[in-house]
Amino acid sequence: MEKEIKVWYDQEGDYLEVLFDRKEGFFKETENDAVMEKIDKDGEVIGFSILKMSALKEQKPISLILKPDYQKKAITNRST
Repeated sequence: MEKEIKVWYDQEGDYLEVLFDRKEGFFKETENDAVMEKIDKDGEVIGFSILKMSALKEQKPISLILKPDYQKKAITNRST
């Protein structure tokens, strides 16, 4: 299955954004201060962003798990 991924880099802001899907959503903090994950209304991870990309060239690679927000989905389902 093919899937298009969108990648943007803003050199002035030193900001990278990667989207797996173009849906409405919101950014949520992760365990890494430089990384935010983008979640859709169903709690699925649809992308991520990284702040201060240039700082990474001197560090180890970032490694973290982007987790679907099923807890939010469960809360949303209860209210409907």
